[in-house]
Amino acid sequence: MDVTVSGKHIEITEPIRAYAQEKASRLPKYFDRVIQVEVVLDKSDSRHHEVEFIVHIPNHDHIVASGKHEDLYACIDETVSKAERQLHDHKEKTKNHKH
Repeated sequence: MDVTVSGKHIEITEPIRAYAQEKASRLPKYFDRVIQVEVVLDKSDSRHHEVEFIVHIPNHDHIVASGKHEDLYACIDETVSKAERQLHDHKEKTKNHKH
């Protein structure tokens, strides 16, 4: 799985990149066919950070989770939990429930 961390209007330092990659590396636990994860960090205004996780999976549209918070690390945590939930729901929908 490939993890790409990019930023808009913000400098991506090594601790931020490592934290985002660590959190994104947990996503295959919820759906094992994750191909790529794009993490986009944005500081559009002076108070809030915006984080967007774009998860690429085969034979489906991208799963996109986004969050907005004053603290960047809390925003990453909030957004990754949204992505985990979406992946879990997608996995449950694609399961064969006919035993």
